[in-house]
Amino acid sequence: MALFLDIHSIEGVTAEAAAQAHAADLRTQDRYGVSYQRYWVDEDKGQVFCLVEAPSADAARAVHHEAHGLVAEAIHPVVEGA
Repeated sequence: MALFLDIHSIEGVTAEAAAQAHAADLRTQDRYGVSYQRYWVDEDKGQVFCLVEAPSADAARAVHHEAHGLVAEAIHPVVEGA
């Protein structure tokens, strides 16, 4: 499994809305062999960042699409550091 960081631009996003979307991801992820780890919200800039362990970027994208339709603009493979 690989680790990815995705970026969403969502005008007017709130921490509460991001929490609801993340909960929907958690309910959906097992069907795709994906594990959404954490997320961060920048309400001022309208951005959400998600850290996900997945077999591919496409699998991570599929979870978002099915769970709530808020597909990321970019998904970057990342390596965890200390």
